[in-house]
Amino acid sequence: MIKLINTEKAPGAVGPYSQGVEIGNLIYTSGQLPIDMSTNKLIIDDIKQATKASMDNLKAILEEAGSDLDHLVKTTIFVTDINDFETINEIYASYFEEHKPARSLVEVSKLPKGANIEIEGIASKK
Repeated sequence: MIKLINTEKAPGAVGPYSQGVEIGNLIYTSGQLPIDMSTNKLIIDDIKQATKASMDNLKAILEEAGSDLDHLVKTTIFVTDINDFETINEIYASYFEEHKPARSLVEVSKLPKGANIEIEGIASKK
């Protein structure tokens, strides 16, 4: 059975998709843009803050689904400038202690709304 995940603690979907989907013991999140939920504004001028916002949004969706970052199995990070790789790693790593999910990071030509980063994840339930 598929369960759709929706939380007001992360940006709403801007198209015909869900913030997340749960099936069995797995949670799949849609890509999270760097929207600061306290201002509802897209962060585009600071890759550190943008990475943090995307990770916070991913975390909020997982928590709504009864999971957390410690149960994250895989992430995919899309960036518009691969030169931001080290800075993104620094912020990304701060969200994990010993647990390190599998990850891909790829440069793309454009992201929705002119964003510079988007992060999606797959997690297991607690």
